[in-house]
Amino acid sequence: MLLLRCQLKQAPPQKVSFRFCVVMGKQQSKLKHSTYKYGRPDEIIEERIQTKAFQEYSPAHMDTVSVVAALNSDLCVSGGKDKTVVAYNWKTGNVVKRFKGHEHEITKVACIPKSSQFFSASRDRMVMMWDLHGSSQPRQQLCGHAMVVTGLAVSPDSSQLCTGSRDNTLLLWDVVTGQSVERASVSRNVVTHLCWVPREPYILQTSEDKTLRLWDSRGLQVAHMFPAKQHIQTYCEVSVDGHKCISCSNGFGGEGCEATVGDCLWDLRQTRNRICEYKGHFQTVASCVFLPRALALMPLIATSSHDCKVKIWNQDTGACLFTLSLDGSGPLTSLAVGDAISLLCASFNRGIHLLRMDHSQGLELQEVAAF
Repeated sequence: MLLLRCQLKQAPPQKVSFRFCVVMGKQQSKLKHSTYKYGRPDEIIEERIQTKAFQEYSPAHMDTVSVVAALNSDLCVSGGKDKTVVAYNWKTGNVVKRFKGHEHEITKVACIPKSSQFFSASRDRMVMMWDLHGSSQPRQQLCGHAMVVTGLAVSPDSSQLCTGSRDNTLLLWDVVTGQSVERASVSRNVVTHLCWVPREPYILQTSEDKTLRLWDSRGLQVAHMFPAKQHIQTYCEVSVDGHKCISCSNGFGGEGCEATVGDCLWDLRQTRNRICEYKGHFQTVASCVFLPRALALMPLIATSSHDCKVKIWNQDTGACLFTLSLDGSGPLTSLAVGDAISLLCASFNRGIHLLRMDHSQGLELQEVAAF
């Protein structure tokens, strides 16, 4: 049964969840009663109360999950405070393989495109290369940073890896040999994330100095600096076509706590670049992604925040189209696209959430499983 109540638009979308568990072997089947609000095209807010099936899969980690990334359309790779890297089949709810080698928390993971290989970075200052079809021991161990490694990006042709750290340095590595080939250092450039631009030699980087830098991997030089922001930039991503970049910021109480989409360098040669801001979170926005255009009639982005919320936005207008509150999850730490309709969201308290977009009755985002 679906209950509808209409009211004038005056508050951001909210969602409250209550769960009841029935143990079913390795999985737990749950009924989840959810209250959420979303904005209709006629600017009326509809409040709905629904009961949905929910699956609790075998957990991937025993502690906070720091990062998650999609290895392919079935598998994801994640890491966290338990010092392990886990390959997980999120469609069946099974751990495929666990990889151990780091001495401290995993901070980043990056997958080699169309491959079974991936990298992990850690607070132990090490970067390790793993192979899903190989042993549980690292294929390579890359040592070159003096502090925690906070950025990983694989080149589009899979030949190079760029790493960044709180030691203000970026390193460029040859993936085949595992040797460092370039090194760059910028004062106070505390790296928070790295993203390689598709089909280009450029690397986008966010920093605690509130700036975004675009690096040219040919010599590892700064090719462009975006205008400084008001808050620390926590994460960045580039659209599949390479035309747009998005970054998000830290903050509290709604101050900061935003994402920004702008044009990439080759459209930025005039300073009047188009910028769209996405405001509505109340704590640090930890991750932001461009969503596939498979089903939506408009370009969409998604953000996840320490306020336990995932938001879907109209990329062109900045309008928030849907808000999903993952109550009890604690801060949301990482967000990844699983397939055309699925998102993977890592959290502080409740592992990884499998979210699914539903366009049958307008845009909705539903939590269907957690592991």
